[in-house]
Amino acid sequence: MTWQVLVHGPLVGIDERLSRALLDAVPRSLSERASDLGNLTVALPVLACAMGYAVWRGRRAAALHAGLAMAVVPLLVIPLKEWTARPGPLEPWAQGYYPSGHTATAAVAYFGAAFLVSNRLVPVAALLTAVTGTGLVLRGFHWPLDVFASLCLSLLVLGVSSSRTRRSSG
Repeated sequence: MTWQVLVHGPLVGIDERLSRALLDAVPRSLSERASDLGNLTVALPVLACAMGYAVWRGRRAAALHAGLAMAVVPLLVIPLKEWTARPGPLEPWAQGYYPSGHTATAAVAYFGAAFLVSNRLVPVAALLTAVTGTGLVLRGFHWPLDVFASLCLSLLVLGVSSSRTRRSSG
């Protein structure tokens, strides 16, 4: 995906057409609220509470790895945004839309919280992340590829984090 964005390949054209077709498919107030789930002010307190719960339950290493996973998100996303310099759907003069930091924040925070509290919450984490990404696309804050790339990046971060947690608790 990153290669396609960098060379403005055929996948980008499909992405842009899809984005135009989806833009404002729901009222803006709804898509804005959905996209807000990826804000640090919303997602980070959820993860912090789950980390506190994990520490209270004696799972300090798991809480530490979840916190480190969240700390890694901007370290990966910001350089990619700078490197790709992709313009936004509604702001072609602005750059830095690929990948979506809000989507990565939502995925790592909500899945991390679910893994810390109960695996039964994984579907809730998936729903919150999907709602965030969908809201970002429907409102025109991000292209669909921005969101999808962030999901892939987040799965990588979560996979490394959960493998470290299993190793340290095993």
